[in-house]
Amino acid sequence: MTSLPPLREVIARHGLTASKALGQNFLLDGQLLSRIARIPGDLDDAEVFEVGPGPGGLTRALLQAGARVTAVERDHRCLPALAELSEYFPGQLKVIEADALAVDAPALFTGAPHIVANLPYNIGTPLLVGWLSAPWRPWWQSLTLMFQREVADRIVAAVDSEHYGRLSVLSQWRTTAKIAMPVHRSAFTPPPKVMSAVVHLAPLDSPEGVKLATLERLTGAAFGQRRKMLRQSLKGVPGAAEAMEALGIEPTRRAETVSVAEFVTLARALG
Repeated sequence: MTSLPPLREVIARHGLTASKALGQNFLLDGQLLSRIARIPGDLDDAEVFEVGPGPGGLTRALLQAGARVTAVERDHRCLPALAELSEYFPGQLKVIEADALAVDAPALFTGAPHIVANLPYNIGTPLLVGWLSAPWRPWWQSLTLMFQREVADRIVAAVDSEHYGRLSVLSQWRTTAKIAMPVHRSAFTPPPKVMSAVVHLAPLDSPEGVKLATLERLTGAAFGQRRKMLRQSLKGVPGAAEAMEALGIEPTRRAETVSVAEFVTLARALG
C-alpha cells in the first residue's frame, strides 16, 4: 500500500471547509488522532461505528489500527475524500450518507461495535443520550467520544460539584465514564471558541427494578429546579415525598447533593 497523502492535502484537493451549520471542526494532527484511536483498546479486526468523519482524519487512524469502520456522514462534500480513503484500505471502510440522529445504527452491525467519534458539537449530547437510553445491555461495546469540555465535565461530574446534573446521573448509572484526554482548541481547523475533551464510557450492568422513564422524570424535576429543596422540586412526582421518607433522604437537600446511587434507589422505590 502506498503511503496516505497528508490530510491537509486531501482537504485542499477536495475544497473542503468546516461547516459551522453542521457543527464541524476538523482534526488534522495525526499523532493526536492515533492516540484517540488507541483509547478503546485493541481494534485489530474490530467493528467501529464513527459519526461525522468529515474528511477522514480519525477514520484513517482507526483504519490504520486495523478496525473495520462503518461511518455515517451527512455532508455530501466529504464523500469523495472518504471514497478515496477506502481505496487505501480495501474492505475496511463503509460510508453511509445519512443523518446520524435518524439512522438505525444497531441494524448496521452483526456484533457490538466500539463507537469512536469526533462528534459534531450540535448533535453530540442528543446522540449520547440516545445511546445511553437504548435497551440494556447496549448494542455497542464502548464509547470514545469528543465533546466540548463543558459537556465532558458534566458527563463525569461527581456529586455535589459544579457540573453534576442529569447527564451525570444518566451516564454514571449505566457506564463507567472518564475523561481520557483533553484536547486544546488549537488542535482543530478552524479552532473552536471552547476547549474539548475525549470521554470514554464502558457499559455496566443496569440495576434491576429501575425504569429509565422514572429516573428521567426524577432527575428532570430535581435538576430543573436545582436551587430548590427536594420537597419542592419533586412535589410534582407522585410518591416522591413518601419514598424519600422511607429511604431516609432528607427533603431539605438539593439535587446536586443526591448521589447517582440515591437517585437510582429512589427511582426503584417509585418503579
